[in-house]
Amino acid sequence: MHDYNYYLRLVDGAISNIHYPRVPGKLYEPIAYTMNQGGKRVRPVLTLMTCEAMGGDINKAINVAKGIELFHNFTLLHDDVMDRADVRRGQPTVHKRWNDNVAILSGDTMLTMATQAIAQVDDDVLPAMMKLFNDTAIQIYEGQQHDMDFESRNDVTVEEYINMIRLKTSVLLGCACKAGALVARADDESANSIYNMAVNLGLAFQLQDDYLDVWGDPATFGKEIGGDIVNNKKTFLLINAIDHSAGNDEIELKRWLADSTSPKQQKIQAVTALYEKLGLKDLARNAIVNYSHNALDLLHETKMDFEAYKVFEGIINRLVDREK
Repeated sequence: MHDYNYYLRLVDGAISNIHYPRVPGKLYEPIAYTMNQGGKRVRPVLTLMTCEAMGGDINKAINVAKGIELFHNFTLLHDDVMDRADVRRGQPTVHKRWNDNVAILSGDTMLTMATQAIAQVDDDVLPAMMKLFNDTAIQIYEGQQHDMDFESRNDVTVEEYINMIRLKTSVLLGCACKAGALVARADDESANSIYNMAVNLGLAFQLQDDYLDVWGDPATFGKEIGGDIVNNKKTFLLINAIDHSAGNDEIELKRWLADSTSPKQQKIQAVTALYEKLGLKDLARNAIVNYSHNALDLLHETKMDFEAYKVFEGIINRLVDREK
């Protein structure tokens, strides 16, 4: 096994070698713009790592890894249109730099390019690979719909939220790992264990995002702190605040949720203070730690050697303890 940066270089190399036709420019330029912005590349790296940890040839997994990263970025293009997000990775989003129609059509093209790349596996692996990918895609769309539905609901439960982020975020991490296992022709038990490991890692990853949006450092987080609070976004923290508040705390929380005129920083500071008063900072950290421990436990159930285990353990700890 190699370190994270070794696999990252392979992924970056594969992405930089993607050929984009020059015509029509407004179809392919936004795709190149998106893919060249970088990002953590966690999903394709996990594909390569899993393949090698399970005894496979990572050269046969490169296209799958590239396809998974293309698919992930396709979802971001469409999410940014639906969320009216103006900035992604410090740059204008595609719909902002071009327009909604360009973002939608370029995203559609990325989906097809992803499917083409993921299908570049041996014939005996292809049926299971395409089932995994297509099932995952449908789950992600379901998760996005749940997320949009939550915007108009004030009775979202913690269980519903966890299921939403499992679908919207975690299953693609699971897919990335299991795809690598499929290329390596791992046994079903190991493939399923690595999938479930990644799903738990994804839950910890998303809850860490919720946490950092409130208590992160803007200089390292990469975006404005408190955006979820300003937008009344249903996060693990807000849902628990609604559940745990009573009396004056409940009155204050409802007042801030209804407030659309106060300065942003005033609302962020007030709601953050309320979260801390309700003990939600510790509650969130405990949930993140619990899901990361679940991931480590599931990692033990896979048939990989100790060296590979330690590499994966380092990735889990790195993602859970990240500041951006």
